Amino acid sequence: MNTHRTALTRSGAAALAAAALTLSACSSSDSAAAAQDLEPAAEAQTLTGACPDEVVVQLQWQPQSDMGGMFAMLGPGYTVDTENKSVTGPLVADGKDTGVDLTLRAGGPAIGFQSVASQMYVDDDVTLGLVHGDQLIAAAASQPVVGVTPLLAYSPAIIMWDPENHPDWESVADIGGSGATVVVSKEQIFPRWLVAKGLLEQGQIDTSYDGAPSRFVADPSIAQQGFANSEPYTYESETQAWGKPVAYDLIKDSGFDIYASNVSVRADKVDALAPCLEKLVPIIQQSSAEYISAPEATNEVIVDVVSQDLSYSPYSEGQAAYSAELLREKGLVADEDGSVGTYDLERVAGTVADLAPILRESGSAIPEDITADELFTNRFTDPSIGIG
Repeated sequence: MNTHRTALTRSGAAALAAAALTLSACSSSDSAAAAQDLEPAAEAQTLTGACPDEVVVQLQWQPQSDMGGMFAMLGPGYTVDTENKSVTGPLVADGKDTGVDLTLRAGGPAIGFQSVASQMYVDDDVTLGLVHGDQLIAAAASQPVVGVTPLLAYSPAIIMWDPENHPDWESVADIGGSGATVVVSKEQIFPRWLVAKGLLEQGQIDTSYDGAPSRFVADPSIAQQGFANSEPYTYESETQAWGKPVAYDLIKDSGFDIYASNVSVRADKVDALAPCLEKLVPIIQQSSAEYISAPEATNEVIVDVVSQDLSYSPYSEGQAAYSAELLREKGLVADEDGSVGTYDLERVAGTVADLAPILRESGSAIPEDITADELFTNRFTDPSIGIG
């Protein structure tokens, strides 16, 4: 097995998000010793007996900072497995050992670009998966999952453009009125929504986007999908062939109002996992709040994990820092009431009512009687947790 191991040691018993970290190589026995040195969590945060011994989380892509709440729970002594595209370590709450392990598995190319929901049904070892709100609704057709807490209150998805070529564009509606080509990946749902709402024309949509910057660089007359916490930084600072700002509009500002990176459970496992979720979900909420308030230590972990697997796209400290700051600055983590990791059930009901007919028109067999509370729940969340 082509496996690298990295130990993350902590100075004192402070929380991971605020700790000073030192990264160094170690053996598996050293990793185990590091984990054993952790102070035990309080009873309310002890997961032994309530959760599986190993909580396995299927990510939607390779490690990056919009998953920071999950990586902030990864304690010292973690092990990076380059063969299985995962990282495993003690699951910590406020830097203390909850008694179980956490495994974070990469998605996207690591699982053959399958959806997270489908992977959760293929692999029974997966406990939780990160599923964007629109994809969670789409999964209700045949592989239903339930969102138990969102890492992001709003999606950072954008349509971006070259401001030198299009100085008059300020919004998606402006792009729609221009007739310009909009390049997106074929699995995205938001372009269908934008067309259905009359903001773009179907003839403008080009579904050939493969994630590379080459098309945009070669033809800056187009508009292209991206994420506000990623492409604006990488195109200006890390794409030598471009090296200048891009302009963009957040899809959410056109009304595509989804919760993103929902921590989700298979619908048929919610009750069985309830004792675990009652303790774990508030830990995830608190971890997300602490991460976005002080992301530096966790960003070091994410960058380190990515650096050990050459199959991942490089992920720099600058990109991680930019992403975390953007998510906070644009208000994409906390909901309008300031809470982190809870659902506005009126809002999700509106999203389900809005998206389900569009998905059905595209051939998705979503049940006609599906309701928002079948897909999203505050059963396990703590509404008092927010960003200070």
